[in-house]
Amino acid sequence: MSLNPVRPWRNIYRRKSRQIMVGNVPVGGDAPISVQTMTNTDSSDVRATLDQVIRAADVGADIVRVSTPDEASTRALKEICRESPVPIVADIHFHYKRAIEAAEAGAACLRINPGNIGDEKRVAEVVRAAKDHGCSIRIGVNAGSLEKHLLEKYGEPCPEAMVESAMDHIRILEDHDFQEYKISVKASDVFLAAAAYQGIAEATDAPIHLGITEAGGLMAGTVKSAIGLGNLLWMGIGDTLRVSLSADPVEEVKVGFEILKSLGLRTRGVQIISCPSCARQGFDVIKTVEALEKRLEHIKTPMSLSIIGCVVNGPGEALMTDIGFTGGGAGSGMVYLAGKQDHKLSNDQMIDHIVELVEKKAAQIEAEQAAAE
Repeated sequence: MSLNPVRPWRNIYRRKSRQIMVGNVPVGGDAPISVQTMTNTDSSDVRATLDQVIRAADVGADIVRVSTPDEASTRALKEICRESPVPIVADIHFHYKRAIEAAEAGAACLRINPGNIGDEKRVAEVVRAAKDHGCSIRIGVNAGSLEKHLLEKYGEPCPEAMVESAMDHIRILEDHDFQEYKISVKASDVFLAAAAYQGIAEATDAPIHLGITEAGGLMAGTVKSAIGLGNLLWMGIGDTLRVSLSADPVEEVKVGFEILKSLGLRTRGVQIISCPSCARQGFDVIKTVEALEKRLEHIKTPMSLSIIGCVVNGPGEALMTDIGFTGGGAGSGMVYLAGKQDHKLSNDQMIDHIVELVEKKAAQIEAEQAAAE
């Protein structure tokens, strides 16, 4: 929960949901909002899939989903689950037997799509497998694959149809005494997704997985997801999320964290506050920020860094960040530590020196946390 007693206009009151476990990751309740992504490798290729899972985990992914469309992929899933540093969700479509095989292989969660998993008897078999192997389940409703009878009833994908689909399948799980489930109602249309998520948030206390499905490429998909997911998170809706991009899964994780960081809901790594640059800049802001983003990717400790090109807004931004640099004149600028002017620094030494300061600050914070624990 993002609560600020000094600035109450920043407060976000999260919807109260019950908590489930996806492997060792709690989802819902008062747990942090988890960030997910999905591999795009051939799932039967263990090494390629694991490499991608590990890369995603390195940048902060809490959970990774792997598609299991055939027996070869569910066979490979056993080794993937065993070696993965994070819980694995098996993505199931069409054939319910793949879900049973995935549960047996060690998947932490089974994602089933109500529109194409089959009749209630097949869902019941999936539930039995999930119970036997300690899996949770995600009911993944998608506007693009709603059940035929709902499309006939409503005429087109709409929020009401998506919520009805979700509630029908919640009933099936609960009729089989299964409570370890979360729910998603995704659409590629931001308005449709937002309305469906608001509807399901009112209809159930189940944890909610957020996503704007098929959002597009890196730029367009990031914007679309930030609008859709950002507004829902601001309303307090959402317990776990995936940003769906036609891009490297690592980028999905980075964007997901940036959305959460912008709302104060999760903190990880360095949050850089930087200006767009203009004729007043005392150094090349854009190239400097690009270099710092790459050089500081390894930092996981939360902290803030302001990089401002001139003295118009620079000192004010530096007051609110752990470390700051404000451009001045004659090839140098001012370094701020904990909001106070500390020392001047030449522009040609700036990047290396700031990286050194950030690393030192991260080590100090980690040492203090370790001592407190």
